[in-house]
Amino acid sequence: MISLDVTDSTQDVARAEFDGAPVLVVAGRQTRGRGRAGSEWDTAPRAVATSLALDPGWAPEHLPLISAIAALAVADVWVDVQVKWPNDIMLGGDKIAGILAETSDGVTVVGVGANLWWPDCPPGRAARFAEDPGPDAAAAFAEAWAANFLSRVAIGPDAWGADDYRSRSWLVGRAVEWEPNGSGIALGIADDGALLVEVDGKEQRLLSGEVRVVRPVEPSGD
Repeated sequence: MISLDVTDSTQDVARAEFDGAPVLVVAGRQTRGRGRAGSEWDTAPRAVATSLALDPGWAPEHLPLISAIAALAVADVWVDVQVKWPNDIMLGGDKIAGILAETSDGVTVVGVGANLWWPDCPPGRAARFAEDPGPDAAAAFAEAWAANFLSRVAIGPDAWGADDYRSRSWLVGRAVEWEPNGSGIALGIADDGALLVEVDGKEQRLLSGEVRVVRPVEPSGD
């Protein structure tokens, strides 16, 4: 494991250091961290950014499952969280972590950015600990998450954990909207990881590579 206090991006470091065997990078802070589709990730006073570079040996059509498996690996460590398709981790209805998976030139880099402690947490965000867990908490989480992730990847894409994901899904049953230009009711998770939604009485499939943002529709209050 490569442990850094501060880095530009753990994703970039992990990719640069990859030489065939999995490479795990962890940092307490990133100066150029990024989320899915290039979005920025707000950083808590005590946070963890960790990325794992690997070659899972999977066919390209199965690689979109990597984000879902990474989310389940977080839930293996923090058993009281839920997963919000396609790439968020929720605690008590608020976002505690995000997942980013990138594949190019045969190398997959999957990362987690998580809030460990945030005394003045902004609306919609959550943190794992009520008190500062100290600087060693980041590495402890990263090692546990990576071990769970690699164990799940080794099982293969045919048994990636669809039922486990369904049991932890935060979106199912909620009215949702997505970009670009869609809204409906989240029905469930398909065996291949797609989000099943009801639109005008008909079931549709959303693939993580085809939509940018999925969010619940807030009640109007009328």
